[in-house]
Amino acid sequence: MTLQTNLEHVVSAADFEKLIQNNENVMIICGRMGPMCVPVYDAVEEMKHEYPHVQFRDMLFDSPDARVIRELPDCKGFMGLPFTVYFKNGKVVKATSSIQTSEQIKNILDQNFVD
Repeated sequence: MTLQTNLEHVVSAADFEKLIQNNENVMIICGRMGPMCVPVYDAVEEMKHEYPHVQFRDMLFDSPDARVIRELPDCKGFMGLPFTVYFKNGKVVKATSSIQTSEQIKNILDQNFVD
């Protein structure tokens, strides 16, 4: 199963590794098609054209390979979906859980992924 979004999907741990190794700025939203996740996908789908230097992806939370996100030290203690993780040069620079507004997401992007 894949998520019903207009974002590119990360479907395997190998995809994840290749993505963060080959791109300077990466944001991955790891979730389901639930009420806390859909607004985050929608916000990112609308703003992704403003940030052409960032790779925006989603990943199905219930996929066994999503352990690469679920088990990150930065995500320990997260209770709400989605887990949204921002990578700069292969390292986590920010991680959030639960619903985020467009403004909150843009603030994180602007702070961590200067063009």
